[in-house]
Amino acid sequence: MNGQKNLAELIKNMTPKLNDGVYVFVSLKDETLVDRKDTIAEFKEAEGITVIIEKEKADLLQLDYNYEASWITLQIHSSLEAVGLTAVFSTALAKYNISCNVVAGYYHDHIFVDTKDAQKAIQALIELSKTY
Repeated sequence: MNGQKNLAELIKNMTPKLNDGVYVFVSLKDETLVDRKDTIAEFKEAEGITVIIEKEKADLLQLDYNYEASWITLQIHSSLEAVGLTAVFSTALAKYNISCNVVAGYYHDHIFVDTKDAQKAIQALIELSKTY
């Protein structure tokens, strides 16, 4: 099944969903410190492996982090070839001084925002979708 490429359709139908929980980004030198079934996402960088994990699990494992995030999923199957989606929603969030960290999955785009900005981000994304 192919994802949506039309930017106007993506924005109009993106339906943001706030997932339960608080999430943190940690950097690991040894990936065996975390069971992969507990990770939300991971990315290998030269300095270490960045892992997104629930704060509660990171605390249990005594992992260091300095950013607590809420996880928003855009409920539309976006194509990995779609052009402009990230630019449009990140610009909309920036108008409210909300930083976002984006992970593109095969089916959906996922946005991590500071926990204090979660509700404001949801509102900004809903307002954005109404403009298309």
